[in-house]
Amino acid sequence: MEDSLKQHSHEKAELLGTVIAVQANFYQVRLDSQATLLCTRPTRLKKIGQKVLVGDRVRVKSTEFERGAIAEVLPRKTELLRPPIANAEQIFLVFALEEPTLDPVQLSRFLVKAESTNLNLCLGLNKIDLITYKKREWWGEKINNWGYNPIFFSVIHHQGLEQLIEHLRGKITIIAGPSGVGKSSLISTLIPEVNLRIGEVSGKLLKGRHTTRHVELYQLPDGGFIADSPGFNQPDLDISPESLATYFPEAKLKLSENICRFSDCLHRDEPECLVRGNWERYEYYLKFLDEAIANEQKLAKMPDEESNLKYKVKEAGKRYVEPKLETKKYRRISRRSKHQKLHTMYENQSLNNIEDEDGLREDFS
Repeated sequence: MEDSLKQHSHEKAELLGTVIAVQANFYQVRLDSQATLLCTRPTRLKKIGQKVLVGDRVRVKSTEFERGAIAEVLPRKTELLRPPIANAEQIFLVFALEEPTLDPVQLSRFLVKAESTNLNLCLGLNKIDLITYKKREWWGEKINNWGYNPIFFSVIHHQGLEQLIEHLRGKITIIAGPSGVGKSSLISTLIPEVNLRIGEVSGKLLKGRHTTRHVELYQLPDGGFIADSPGFNQPDLDISPESLATYFPEAKLKLSENICRFSDCLHRDEPECLVRGNWERYEYYLKFLDEAIANEQKLAKMPDEESNLKYKVKEAGKRYVEPKLETKKYRRISRRSKHQKLHTMYENQSLNNIEDEDGLREDFS
């Protein structure tokens, strides 16, 4: 009877939640009950190399003093390395129309990078109060031709935020974009209780200071989370040259209608290429292609990293992983090696004795 009560109490203590922040070796978990619990990661998870990312759905065991321990990381729907976040459903790219002036090449770079994550993509253009309506229409038509339907808004004047909020509701969304476009101000507007340090925009460069240092989830009042990723102005295009064209909606549409003559076509100077031609961002594609090729060549020269995990198979045929020991650090020295070492030491000692005796003979001769 007592054992069954203990088991019932143990099951009751297990809770479900979402990791909203990682701080050193501690994890803030927003429980489904809306409470926040500070948790640790057990050594067992660390030994098998199980990382805990912001956005992870976890099973938590509550302990005393409002602390907890992560008992299990539930399977992830999605996972990104940069920024390190799990279960994100979409990326919301934020750019400013002015201050700083919208650069089509930089915007295209962010769009291609976001497309490569295979997450849903939404584009927001801030500071509509700084341009004319005619200019706004011009940008809308231009970006529509690229294959996107941007949301125009102004954080300062609270224009267009209703449509934006509808896109964010009930999802984990990564907010990304260059510095100084109003990402932190947008988050502060959507979630007033979040006190983000907002950087001043440099008057000389018209670029914001990098104020966001880590990934953290902020819960929206109407449901869902948003993650503010560290600001960066030039995301790396670590994309294979062969797949680059599929991250341009215009080129992807051409490829959906037919296929190029060559399966490994880079759409540069190959004959009978469907993609090569007169479309607005083709010159951007060629620029990014050169970067992707250079990056691939650079990676090819780098040595492969050795995995710190090894796979084993149990009797039932079930595979599992366990951490590798550091090479040679814990390996037992064989008897043969010990004997060889002793033999070498003995020979060296004998040679030293002979040299000493020869030296004594020379001294006294």
